[in-house]
Amino acid sequence: MKITIKEISTKNELKKFIKFPNKLYSHNKFYIPALHSKEMQTFTQENNPAFEFCEVKFWLAYRNNEIVGRVAGIINHNYNKKINKKYVRFGWIDFIENVNVLQHLCNAVETWAKQNNAEYIHGPLGFSSFDSSGILIEGFNELPTSFAHYNYPYYSKLIEKLGYKKDIDWVEYNVKVPKSVPENYIKIAGLIKKKHTLHSAELKNKKNILKYSDEIFQLLNVEYKQLYAFSELTKKQIEELKKQFIPILRLEYLSIILDSEDKVVGFGICMPSLSKALQKSNGRLFPFGFLRIMYALRKNHTVDSLLIAIQKKYRGKGVNAIIFNDLGRAFLKNGITNIESTRELESNFNISNLWNKFEYRQHKRTRCYIKKL
Repeated sequence: MKITIKEISTKNELKKFIKFPNKLYSHNKFYIPALHSKEMQTFTQENNPAFEFCEVKFWLAYRNNEIVGRVAGIINHNYNKKINKKYVRFGWIDFIENVNVLQHLCNAVETWAKQNNAEYIHGPLGFSSFDSSGILIEGFNELPTSFAHYNYPYYSKLIEKLGYKKDIDWVEYNVKVPKSVPENYIKIAGLIKKKHTLHSAELKNKKNILKYSDEIFQLLNVEYKQLYAFSELTKKQIEELKKQFIPILRLEYLSIILDSEDKVVGFGICMPSLSKALQKSNGRLFPFGFLRIMYALRKNHTVDSLLIAIQKKYRGKGVNAIIFNDLGRAFLKNGITNIESTRELESNFNISNLWNKFEYRQHKRTRCYIKKL
C-alpha cells in the first residue's frame, strides 16, 4: 500500500500531529500523553522563544488516508554555531511497526537537511534540552517520568536498519528514599556549611524563588554547556520556563545553596511525579486534567529529580550533601518513598555517583542516534 508524506501547513494538521501518539499507544499502560495545549505552545512561533534561533518543519505519513507516522525536523542555529558544525535534528518521531513508514519519514527530514547543507542528522531531540529526547531502548515496562517520551521496542530496531548509529545514551534511576536522612549526610552538611560559609535559602513563598531564579538559570547555562546537544538558554526562554515551572514547584522540594554574599552556588529541584495524573488526563488539561495535576502535586509518594547543578569551584566539596539533606527531610515529612531521576548522560559520573549511598537501580536507557549525510 502506498505511503505518502505530507508537510504540515495548517493548525488543524498540527493538531493531528500532536494527537497521533494517543491513537498509536491507546492500549499501552506505560505511555503518558503529552498535554495537547502545551504541545501546541511548543510548536507555534508566537509561543516558543526557541523559534528565534530554530527552524522547524513537521511531516505526517499517511497510508490509505490514515496517519501512520509523524516526525519533526529542527535546525538549532545556536547549537550549530556553538559546535561549528551543521546538524539537523529529528524529533517527535512516532510510527507504526513498518520500516517503509519510517523510511519515508526519515527521507523527508534527510532531504530537508541536505537542502540546508547539513553534515549530520541526529535525534530524537527537541528545540532545547527541556524538550523530550531519545529513543527508549531499555525499560519498556516502567512508567516514564512526567516529561519523558515513551516508545515501543521496535523503534530502535527499525531506525538502526536505516543506517543510524548510537551517538550517546541517557540512563535513568529509581532511588529508594531511606527511612531517615543518613547521619553522615547531616554531619557533612553542617561541616560543609561552616567550612565554606554556605547556607540554604529560606523559601517561604514563590516570590522567594523569583529572587534567585535568574542566578539559577545562569548557573545552569554555565554548568550544562558541555552536555550533549545543550544550547544556552536565552533570556526569553528563561522567562518562559519561569512561567511554566514556578507555579507548579513545591518549595519543600527545592534546595538553593548560597554563599556568604547570598549568591547561588548550587541547587537541586525535584517535583512530585505527574505521570499518573497525565495518563488519566489523556492530553487534556480541562475539565479534570488540571485538578488531577493539582492533586498529584499535593499527594504523592514519588518525586522526579529534575535538575541539579553546583558551581565548578564548589564541586567535590560536599555541597550535594547539603542539597540532599534539605530535600531528604522534606521527602520524609511528606511520605515520599521513591525518587525517579530524569535522563542523565551515561558518561556523567558526577551525577550517577550521587546515588551511590542509596538503594537504587538503573532501570531505563534512552539513545540518541546519528547519521552522516
